[in-house]
Amino acid sequence: MSEEGSIHIVDDDRAAREGLGFLLSSLGLEIRQHGSALDLLGTLGDQAEGCILADVRMPGMTGLELLDELKARNCPLPVIMITGHGDVPMAVRAMRSGAIDFFEKPVDGMALVDRIKEALSKSRQQADAARTAAALRERTQSLTARETEIARAVLAGRQNKQIADALGISLKTVEIHRHNVMDKMGASSAADLVRLLVAAGWADS
Repeated sequence: MSEEGSIHIVDDDRAAREGLGFLLSSLGLEIRQHGSALDLLGTLGDQAEGCILADVRMPGMTGLELLDELKARNCPLPVIMITGHGDVPMAVRAMRSGAIDFFEKPVDGMALVDRIKEALSKSRQQADAARTAAALRERTQSLTARETEIARAVLAGRQNKQIADALGISLKTVEIHRHNVMDKMGASSAADLVRLLVAAGWADS
Protein backbone atom coordinates (compact mmCIF):
# COMPACT_ATOMS: atom_id res chain seq x y z
CA MET A 1 0.00 0.00 0.00
CA SER A 2 1.30 3.46 -0.83
CA GLU A 3 2.75 5.30 2.17
CA GLU A 4 0.92 8.37 0.95
CA GLY A 5 -2.41 6.58 0.99
CA SER A 6 -4.70 5.16 -1.64
CA ILE A 7 -7.67 6.36 -3.62
CA HIS A 8 -10.47 3.82 -3.15
CA ILE A 9 -13.11 3.68 -5.88
CA VAL A 10 -16.28 1.85 -4.84
CA ASP A 11 -18.81 1.15 -7.60
CA ASP A 12 -20.58 -1.99 -8.75
CA ASP A 13 -20.24 -0.75 -12.37
CA ARG A 14 -16.87 -2.08 -13.55
CA ALA A 15 -16.66 0.31 -16.50
CA ALA A 16 -17.29 3.28 -14.21
CA ARG A 17 -14.63 2.07 -11.75
CA GLU A 18 -12.03 1.59 -14.45
CA GLY A 19 -12.84 4.93 -16.06
CA LEU A 20 -12.36 6.78 -12.77
CA GLY A 21 -9.21 4.76 -12.09
CA PHE A 22 -7.69 5.82 -15.40
CA LEU A 23 -8.67 9.45 -14.78
CA LEU A 24 -7.10 9.50 -11.33
CA SER A 25 -3.94 7.57 -12.17
CA SER A 26 -2.25 10.90 -12.95
CA LEU A 27 -2.24 11.72 -9.23
CA GLY A 28 0.53 9.18 -8.70
CA LEU A 29 -1.17 7.31 -5.86
CA GLU A 30 -2.29 3.72 -5.66
CA ILE A 31 -5.78 3.31 -7.10
CA ARG A 32 -7.80 0.53 -5.50
CA GLN A 33 -11.07 -0.55 -7.09
CA HIS A 34 -13.88 -2.23 -5.18
CA GLY A 35 -17.00 -3.76 -6.69
CA SER A 36 -19.02 -3.30 -3.51
CA ALA A 37 -19.03 -1.54 -0.18
CA LEU A 38 -18.42 -4.86 1.57
CA ASP A 39 -15.34 -5.45 -0.57
CA LEU A 40 -13.94 -2.08 0.56
CA LEU A 41 -14.71 -2.74 4.21
CA GLY A 42 -13.06 -6.16 4.01
CA THR A 43 -9.78 -4.77 2.71
CA LEU A 44 -9.56 -1.24 4.11
CA GLY A 45 -7.76 -2.06 7.34
CA ASP A 46 -6.55 0.87 9.44
CA GLN A 47 -5.26 3.05 6.61
CA ALA A 48 -4.86 6.60 7.89
CA GLU A 49 -4.33 8.46 4.61
CA GLY A 50 -6.14 8.55 1.28
CA CYS A 51 -9.74 9.06 0.24
CA ILE A 52 -12.81 7.12 -0.86
CA LEU A 53 -15.03 7.67 -3.91
CA ALA A 54 -18.28 5.77 -3.49
CA ASP A 55 -21.31 5.39 -5.72
CA VAL A 56 -24.60 6.16 -3.97
CA ARG A 57 -26.64 3.29 -5.40
CA MET A 58 -25.01 -0.12 -4.96
CA PRO A 59 -26.49 -3.56 -4.26
CA GLY A 60 -25.94 -5.10 -0.85
CA MET A 61 -24.86 -1.91 0.90
CA THR A 62 -25.59 1.55 -0.47
CA GLY A 63 -23.20 4.45 -0.39
CA LEU A 64 -25.18 5.96 2.48
CA GLU A 65 -24.96 2.74 4.48
CA LEU A 66 -21.24 2.55 3.72
CA LEU A 67 -20.79 6.08 5.03
CA ASP A 68 -22.56 5.14 8.26
CA GLU A 69 -20.35 2.08 8.68
CA LEU A 70 -17.18 4.07 8.05
CA LYS A 71 -18.27 6.55 10.73
CA ALA A 72 -18.95 3.69 13.13
CA ARG A 73 -15.42 2.41 12.51
CA ASN A 74 -13.94 5.90 13.00
CA CYS A 75 -12.43 5.72 9.53
CA PRO A 76 -10.49 8.96 8.96
CA LEU A 77 -10.57 8.85 5.16
CA PRO A 78 -12.63 11.60 3.51
CA VAL A 79 -15.49 10.32 1.36
CA ILE A 80 -16.74 11.76 -1.94
CA MET A 81 -20.04 10.44 -3.26
CA ILE A 82 -20.71 9.77 -6.95
CA THR A 83 -24.37 9.99 -7.92
CA GLY A 84 -26.46 9.02 -10.90
CA HIS A 85 -29.31 11.05 -12.31
CA GLY A 86 -31.99 11.61 -9.70
CA ASP A 87 -29.76 10.65 -6.76
CA VAL A 88 -28.87 14.21 -5.75
CA PRO A 89 -31.20 14.24 -2.68
CA MET A 90 -29.47 11.08 -1.48
CA ALA A 91 -26.07 12.68 -2.02
CA VAL A 92 -27.14 15.71 -0.01
CA ARG A 93 -28.13 13.37 2.81
CA ALA A 94 -24.72 11.76 2.52
CA MET A 95 -23.00 15.11 2.95
CA ARG A 96 -25.07 15.73 6.05
CA SER A 97 -23.77 12.37 7.28
CA GLY A 98 -20.14 13.28 6.73
CA ALA A 99 -19.29 13.04 3.01
CA ILE A 100 -17.18 16.02 1.95
CA ASP A 101 -18.72 16.43 -1.53
CA PHE A 102 -20.68 14.72 -4.27
CA PHE A 103 -20.40 14.60 -8.06
CA GLU A 104 -23.17 13.75 -10.48
CA LYS A 105 -22.56 11.41 -13.42
CA PRO A 106 -21.15 12.05 -15.93
CA VAL A 107 -18.38 13.31 -13.67
CA ASP A 108 -16.50 16.52 -14.43
CA GLY A 109 -13.02 14.99 -14.41
CA MET A 110 -10.97 18.12 -13.73
CA ALA A 111 -13.27 19.27 -10.93
CA LEU A 112 -13.13 15.80 -9.36
CA VAL A 113 -9.33 15.69 -9.53
CA ASP A 114 -9.11 19.10 -7.86
CA ARG A 115 -11.49 18.02 -5.09
CA ILE A 116 -9.59 14.79 -4.53
CA LYS A 117 -6.33 16.73 -4.23
CA GLU A 118 -7.98 18.83 -1.51
CA ALA A 119 -9.27 15.67 0.19
CA LEU A 120 -5.83 14.05 0.11
CA SER A 121 -4.24 17.18 1.55
CA LYS A 122 -6.80 17.20 4.36
CA SER A 123 -6.22 13.49 4.94
CA ARG A 124 -2.45 13.99 5.24
CA GLN A 125 -2.93 16.86 7.69
CA GLN A 126 -5.30 14.77 9.82
CA ALA A 127 -2.92 11.80 9.77
CA ASP A 128 0.01 14.02 10.75
CA ALA A 129 -2.02 15.50 13.61
CA ALA A 130 -3.04 12.02 14.78
CA ARG A 131 0.57 10.82 14.76
CA THR A 132 1.65 13.92 16.67
CA ALA A 133 -1.11 13.44 19.25
CA ALA A 134 -0.15 9.78 19.70
CA ALA A 135 3.49 10.71 20.27
CA LEU A 136 2.48 13.36 22.79
CA ARG A 137 0.20 10.91 24.61
CA GLU A 138 3.19 8.60 24.97
CA ARG A 139 5.12 11.46 26.58
CA THR A 140 2.29 12.16 29.03
CA GLN A 141 2.28 8.50 30.02
CA SER A 142 5.89 8.90 31.18
CA LEU A 143 4.80 11.46 33.80
CA THR A 144 4.60 10.36 37.41
CA ALA A 145 1.36 10.73 39.33
CA ARG A 146 2.58 13.95 40.97
CA GLU A 147 3.89 15.32 37.67
CA THR A 148 0.51 14.59 36.12
CA GLU A 149 -1.25 16.53 38.88
CA ILE A 150 1.02 19.51 38.33
CA ALA A 151 0.73 19.33 34.55
CA ARG A 152 -3.06 19.40 34.82
CA ALA A 153 -2.84 22.35 37.20
CA VAL A 154 -0.67 24.23 34.70
CA LEU A 155 -3.20 23.39 31.99
CA ALA A 156 -5.89 24.90 34.24
CA GLY A 157 -3.89 28.13 34.41
CA ARG A 158 -2.71 27.88 38.02
CA GLN A 159 0.54 29.49 39.17
CA ASN A 160 3.21 27.58 41.08
CA LYS A 161 2.21 28.97 44.48
CA GLN A 162 -1.44 28.10 43.87
CA ILE A 163 -0.41 24.57 42.92
CA ALA A 164 1.75 24.25 46.04
CA ASP A 165 -1.09 25.40 48.29
CA ALA A 166 -3.62 23.12 46.60
CA LEU A 167 -1.39 20.03 46.84
CA GLY A 168 0.08 20.83 50.25
CA ILE A 169 3.69 20.75 49.05
CA SER A 170 6.48 23.29 48.97
CA LEU A 171 6.95 25.80 46.18
CA LYS A 172 10.39 24.31 45.51
CA THR A 173 8.88 20.85 45.06
CA VAL A 174 6.38 22.23 42.58
CA GLU A 175 9.18 23.92 40.65
CA ILE A 176 11.18 20.67 40.49
CA HIS A 177 8.19 18.63 39.29
CA ARG A 178 7.21 21.31 36.82
CA HIS A 179 10.74 21.35 35.41
CA ASN A 180 10.54 17.56 34.99
CA VAL A 181 7.19 17.88 33.22
CA MET A 182 8.58 20.50 30.84
CA ASP A 183 11.61 18.31 30.13
CA LYS A 184 9.60 15.13 29.48
CA MET A 185 7.10 16.95 27.26
CA GLY A 186 9.79 18.86 25.39
CA ALA A 187 8.17 22.19 26.27
CA SER A 188 10.09 25.46 26.14
CA SER A 189 7.61 27.54 28.13
CA ALA A 190 4.37 27.30 30.08
CA ALA A 191 2.43 28.32 26.98
CA ASP A 192 4.23 25.65 24.95
CA LEU A 193 3.42 23.05 27.61
CA VAL A 194 -0.25 23.95 27.50
CA ARG A 195 -0.23 23.69 23.70
CA LEU A 196 1.36 20.23 23.86
CA LEU A 197 -1.06 19.00 26.51
CA VAL A 198 -4.02 20.22 24.47
CA ALA A 199 -2.59 18.49 21.37
CA ALA A 200 -2.29 15.31 23.45
CA GLY A 201 -6.02 15.46 24.13
CA TRP A 202 -5.89 16.57 27.75
CA ALA A 203 -8.30 19.44 27.13
CA ASP A 204 -11.01 16.85 26.39
CA SER A 205 -10.35 14.71 29.45
